[in-house]
Amino acid sequence: MIVAVDGPAASGKGTIAKALGRHYGLPVLDTGLLYRAVGLSVLKAGGDPDHEEDALAACGFDDGTLADPALRSEAVGSLASRVSVHQSVRDALVQRQRDFAMQPGGAILDGRDIGTVIAPDADAKIFVTASVRVRAERRFQDALSHGGHPDMDSLIADIQARDTRDMSRDHAPLRQADGADLLDTSDLTIEAAVQRAIALVDAQLEGRASGVTR
Repeated sequence: MIVAVDGPAASGKGTIAKALGRHYGLPVLDTGLLYRAVGLSVLKAGGDPDHEEDALAACGFDDGTLADPALRSEAVGSLASRVSVHQSVRDALVQRQRDFAMQPGGAILDGRDIGTVIAPDADAKIFVTASVRVRAERRFQDALSHGGHPDMDSLIADIQARDTRDMSRDHAPLRQADGADLLDTSDLTIEAAVQRAIALVDAQLEGRASGVTR
């Protein structure tokens, strides 16, 4: 059982993916962490994330890097968006993601190209989104809770820039996969969004079991 959860930054896809993992008893991979690890590795090496060779060289990061708290920062998130435009970087990380998806029992993967590239034959697909204003507010509140001093205008600009990069890149652009259900979390509580996601996944699984194609 493979479930693909895609969507833009701060849409709630990570929270939903973790909740689905708990509900179905499946391991969860935040594939964005892989790109964040590449971005952070480029930064530490003094390289340029916009330079493909520098970004590719950083793809050999140690697994321990995935546990680095610095990966969760807004700055590293921006770096991840920049290194992800390189086809060679995406190619280097594809097999790692597919191996996780194909483990016995299945898995939940969240990212930006799970349903379109990594696991196009996933048993269930969800595309999670929310308005730019709502996503910026979530980032704002998260930064405050960690003692930061965020600027709303800067957060909005950053999210818009990341959306543009992710949706317009030549390789594996962010888009709703064929057969994926749209889940807009703009006006939903976390609990409501999770319950809606579970209902959508259950409906897709039931459809597959009954032989109904969408």
